[in-house]
Amino acid sequence: MLEAWARLVHRHPWITLLVSGAILAASVGALLAGGTLTNSQPKGTEAGRAFQLYDQELAAQANATFAFIAASPTMKVDDPAFRDALNATIAGLERDPRVASVRSPYDAGGAGLVSKDGREALVIVGLKDSFDRARSYFPEVRGEIRSPSLDITATDGLAIASDFDAILEKDLARAETVSLPLTLVLLLLVFGAVVAALLPLGVGVLAVLGGLGSVMVLARFADVSTYALNIVTLIGLGVAIDYSLFIVNRFREERSRGGSAEDALAKAMATAGRAVVFSGLTVAIGLSGLLFFRGTFLASMGLAGAIVVVFAVAYALSFLPALLALLGPRLDKGSVVPRRWTAVPSERGFWHRLAHAVMRRPVLVLVATLALLLAAGSPFLHVRLASGDVGMLPASAESRRGYETLVSDFPGHDETQILALVHFAEGHPLTSDRVGALVDLSRAIAKLPGVLAVQSVVDLDPSMSKEDYQRALSAPPSTWPPALQAAAKASVGEHVVVLNVLTHAAASSDEARGIVKGIRALYPAQGELLVTGATAFDLDTIAFILQQIPLAVAFVVLVTYALLLVQTGSVLLPLKAVLMNFVSISASFGALVFVFQDGHLAGLLRFSAASIDPTLPVIMFCIMFGLSMDYEVLLLSRMQEELRRSGDNRAAVAAGLEKTGRLITGAAAIMVVVFSAFALAQVTIIKAIGFGLALAVAVDATLVRALLVPATMRLLGRANWWAPGWVKRLQVGVEH
Repeated sequence: MLEAWARLVHRHPWITLLVSGAILAASVGALLAGGTLTNSQPKGTEAGRAFQLYDQELAAQANATFAFIAASPTMKVDDPAFRDALNATIAGLERDPRVASVRSPYDAGGAGLVSKDGREALVIVGLKDSFDRARSYFPEVRGEIRSPSLDITATDGLAIASDFDAILEKDLARAETVSLPLTLVLLLLVFGAVVAALLPLGVGVLAVLGGLGSVMVLARFADVSTYALNIVTLIGLGVAIDYSLFIVNRFREERSRGGSAEDALAKAMATAGRAVVFSGLTVAIGLSGLLFFRGTFLASMGLAGAIVVVFAVAYALSFLPALLALLGPRLDKGSVVPRRWTAVPSERGFWHRLAHAVMRRPVLVLVATLALLLAAGSPFLHVRLASGDVGMLPASAESRRGYETLVSDFPGHDETQILALVHFAEGHPLTSDRVGALVDLSRAIAKLPGVLAVQSVVDLDPSMSKEDYQRALSAPPSTWPPALQAAAKASVGEHVVVLNVLTHAAASSDEARGIVKGIRALYPAQGELLVTGATAFDLDTIAFILQQIPLAVAFVVLVTYALLLVQTGSVLLPLKAVLMNFVSISASFGALVFVFQDGHLAGLLRFSAASIDPTLPVIMFCIMFGLSMDYEVLLLSRMQEELRRSGDNRAAVAAGLEKTGRLITGAAAIMVVVFSAFALAQVTIIKAIGFGLALAVAVDATLVRALLVPATMRLLGRANWWAPGWVKRLQVGVEH
C-alpha cells in the first residue's frame, strides 16, 4: 500500500504539496485564533470537590488575589515618607475597575503586614474575577504598581502563575532557538548535503506548527495545560525529524544502488515508511497512556503529544516524498562533507566490527549492560513524590523572590493553610446543633500534632464555650458583633462552613500530610467533612496517579505488544522490546532522582533540588515508552529484511545493526539535541523532562539498541522469529 502511495505521489507531487500547504495555512490560522491555556487542579478528588464547593459558595473568597512587598533600605513602614509613597502606589490600583480590594498595613486589621525589621510592607490585592480570567490581565495590573522610592516585588497567587506563563514561553522560544541550528548541523553531518539536511528540518517545523494549531483549537473546548505547548514542540521536532531522516536515508541508499527516483521512493516508503507508520503508532499509544489521568493536566499533554505525532507521520508520508520526487538527483546538492563520510556502511566499518563483536560474546555483553543499566536505575528506589510549587521557578523570578521574602520576613506568613470544609446538603449550616458539632470538630483538629491554630466562625474567642457559640450564632446576624460578621462572611456559605487550619510545616512535608490525614479521620456529628488546600491536593494527586498507573501501563504495554506482533510477525520480539524499554526507562528514572531529588548537578543545571513531582515519572514513561520503539522498529525491520534475504538469524542480526547503527546514532543525536535544549529551561519540571528524555534516548540508542538487543537476539536464535501461522498472517505490509 505504501509502495503504491509512493508511486502516486511521484506522479502528482504538486497536488500533494498544495494539500500540505493548505493544512499548514489552516494550522497557522488555528494557532492565531486559539483558546486560552490553563493549569487546573484535579477535580475528581476530595480536595478538588472541596475546592469547587468553596469556589461556588464563597466566590468572593475564591476570586484571584496576589500580594506585593514594598521595601526601602532607608525608611521604615511607620515613617510618613514611606506611608505617602505606598499610598501613592496603591492609589493607582484602587482606580482600576478590575481591583476589588487593597489591604495595606495602614488599614484596620493590617496586623502581620509589616516585616520583622519594619522596612517592608505587605499589600494584599483582591481582584473581581476568577483566577483563570484574572490571569490573562495580571501583567497589566502588575504594570500599574510602580514607585520611585520603594522597591516593589509581586508574589503569591496570580503573580506566581504569571511568572510560570512568561518563563514557560521563554523556555519554549529558547529551546527552538538552540535546537534548530544544532539539529541542522547534525543533519549536515549525517547527509553531507544542504538540501538533504533541510528536508527533515522542514518536516519537523511543519509538524510542530500543525500540533500547536490543533492544541490551541482544542483549548477552546477543553482545559489544556500551559505545558502542552512545550510537549508539542519537544516531541514534534524529535519524531518528525527522525521519521524524515529514516525515509531520506533509505531513498538515498536505494538511489546509490542505481535505482530510478520512482523505484527508490517506492522502496523507501515500503521499508522505512512502513517503519515510520508503526513507530508513530507506538509513540501515539505511549502518549495515550496519559489519557488515563483525566482531570489532571496530564490528559491534555497526552492528547497534544499524540496529535503532533499524527502530523509528523502525515507530513513524513506526504510532503516529504513529494519533495523527494521533485528533487530526485538534486537531493545531494550543496555538499559540505566528504561523500565517504555519508556512504552506505561497509563491511569494514565500525558498526560491522561492533555487530560481530556482540555476536561473538553475547552473554558477556548482555550481563554487563544489564548490570550497568540496573545500577543506574537504583536511585529510584528512594524516590519521594511531592507536587511542585514556586520552587520550580528560577531563583531570579520575581514571584519566587517575593515568596521567599514573605516567608522569611513577615510573621505568620511561614504558615501552611489547610482548609477543612464541612458540607451540609440541606438546611442552614449554623443551626444550634450544627454549631455544636463545628465547635467539637474544631477542638479535635486543634489537638492534632503540628496544628498551630484553627480559624473559623467558632474560633474567635478562646474563652467562649460551645454553648456560648450556639447562643451567639442563634441570634439574628444583624445583631452579631463586627468580628463575628466578618468571620461568617469569610467562612460560611449557604451549605458550607470552612475551618482554616494553620501549621508551620511545609505544604509538601510529611508533617503537613499527617495533619490532612488526621483531619480526614475525624467524623463530625453533623455534615460531611472535606479537606482541601495545597497539601490535600498533593496527597490526592499522588494517590490518584498511583491508582491509575497500573491501568495506564497495562494499556500501553498490551497495545504496543499487539502492534509489534502485527509488525514483526513474532511472539518473542515484541516481548523483548517491551522488557528492554522497561530497562532503559528505569535508568532514566534513577537519573531523575539522583539529579533532581538528591541535588547532584543542581549548580550546573541551575535548579533547586526537591521531591519529584508525581506527574514527572508518568510523563517520562508515556513519552519514552513510545519513543524507544522508534529505533526498535527501525532495527527490527532491517533485521527482518536481511533475514528474508539470507535465512541466517546471526547474519541478519549483525547486518541489521551494521546498516542501521549509524542512522540510529544520528537520529538519536538529533533527538538528544532537541531534548537537551529543553533541559536548558528555567522551569524545573520542563528541565527535568528534557534532561530525562535526552539521557533515556542516549542510553536507548547506544547501550540498549546497539548492545542489549542484538546480544539477546543472538542468544534467542531462530526463536526470535517464531510465531503461530495465524500471527504470521496478521503481519502487515510483508509478503509471505
